[in-house]
Amino acid sequence: MLITHPLLGLRDAQEFTYLGDARLIDRPAPSAPDAEAAFCDYVFLRDNPAGVHRELWYHEHGDRSWLVVTRDTVTHEVLGAELARNVALARTRCSK
Repeated sequence: MLITHPLLGLRDAQEFTYLGDARLIDRPAPSAPDAEAAFCDYVFLRDNPAGVHRELWYHEHGDRSWLVVTRDTVTHEVLGAELARNVALARTRCSK
């Protein structure tokens, strides 16, 4: 499987480590009233969808960047990749 890194171009997936659902970027607020339940869901409850899904990948054998990769989990086709930092910053700006 090949992943198009936004900075480095086409890379082999063996250079990366898969973490899981890209929603892990949205860490719950520790000071929220329901923080304990929110963290329990955040740590233990994960979707395992069949089809298009956004995932976190770490470029371990490269520039050590985190990517949000959009991939079809049935065909393994990579539909796109973006720097996780940019995704997180965009979400922060939108929530203000």
